[in-house]
Amino acid sequence: MRIDIIISAEQVNSDQVKTNTVIVVDTLRATSTIITALSNGAKSVVPVATVEEALHIRKQYEHAVLGGERRSVKIEGFDYSNSPREYTNIEIHGTNIILTTTNGTKAISRSREGKRILIGALLNAKAVAGKAFECGDDIVIVNAGTNGRFSMDDFITGGAIISELMDLGPLELSDIAKTALLIYRSYKDIRSYIKEAAHYKSLEELGLQEDIDFCLQKDIFDIVPEYSDGVIKTGTAHLPEKLVI
Repeated sequence: MRIDIIISAEQVNSDQVKTNTVIVVDTLRATSTIITALSNGAKSVVPVATVEEALHIRKQYEHAVLGGERRSVKIEGFDYSNSPREYTNIEIHGTNIILTTTNGTKAISRSREGKRILIGALLNAKAVAGKAFECGDDIVIVNAGTNGRFSMDDFITGGAIISELMDLGPLELSDIAKTALLIYRSYKDIRSYIKEAAHYKSLEELGLQEDIDFCLQKDIFDIVPEYSDGVIKTGTAHLPEKLVI
C-alpha cells in the first residue's frame, strides 16, 4: 500500500486520485466542521463551490441549512459559519447542511473521482486511518491548503494520519509523505508547529482562537464521513464523553 500527499486542492487531478482511496483534510476548519456536524446528528453535508450553488441546492432538501465562509468570515444571510463549535446537536440534529468554504469544499470537489473519498482531520485521525487501510487501495491525502498554497496545519495532520496508518501494516511512503510523518513525530505538541502557519495567524487575528483549540484536539471522534454522489454522510455517530460543545 502506497501513501502520498497532495499539498493543495489546486494541485489535484483525476489521474492522482481515480484508483485510490482519498482522505481530504482541511483541519482549520472545513473537514473539522463536517466531522463535528455529522457526529452531532446532521443527516448529511452537501459541499458546494459557490454561494449561488448553495442557495439553489438548499431548495432540493428538506430541513436544509446553509453554512460556510469566505475569508474565514460567515457568509451574509447564511445560518452558520465554518466554525465547528456552531454545529451542536441542538442546532443541527436531523438537518442537511449545504456547506461552501474557501478551501475545503473545493478540495472535496476536486477529489470527486477518487475510488473512495473520506473526510479527515486531527479530530478523527485514528479512525480515518483505520477506514482507509481497510479499503485496501493506495491512499492519497489531499490537503485543502490555503488559497491554493501549501498549509502547515493540513500537512502535519497528514503526518498524524500516516503515523496511525504505520501501526496497521507495511506501507510505502512517497518522499512528501515521509516528510509529513517526520514533522508530526518531531512536533508531538502540534500547536507549536501549527502556530507558525499563516492560516493559524489569520484565524487568530479574527478572534477565532476557540475554533483553533477545538480543531487541534486529536481523536475525539471515531466516525469517518464519506463523500459520494455529491453528499457526505456517515454511519452511527459517536460523541465522546470528553468533548463538550
